[in-house]
Amino acid sequence: MKVRNFIHNGLQRLYSEGNAKGIPPDTVDKLRKMFAFLDTMNDADELRSLTSWKPHTLTGNRKGTVSLSVTRNRRLTFRIDTAEQEICDVNLEDYH
Repeated sequence: MKVRNFIHNGLQRLYSEGNAKGIPPDTVDKLRKMFAFLDTMNDADELRSLTSWKPHTLTGNRKGTVSLSVTRNRRLTFRIDTAEQEICDVNLEDYH
């Protein structure tokens, strides 16, 4: 799927330029792997196969946002626009 937009500027730089400025060093390799997977993903159901990344959909006022575990307290979050087959609002969040 194509990534439409980013909330986190450092993630956008990492994705488009390969520049890790603004990204915690301990997350760079895993984020690159996640972006590689998301780029080749055809359907949101493929996320279920990634048990080590603990994929889940958030609830409440974040309903529809997907979360993938990057580190113990950091998550890659995004929404999937199924009509356009695009990933949007990509963010790196610290849960703690």
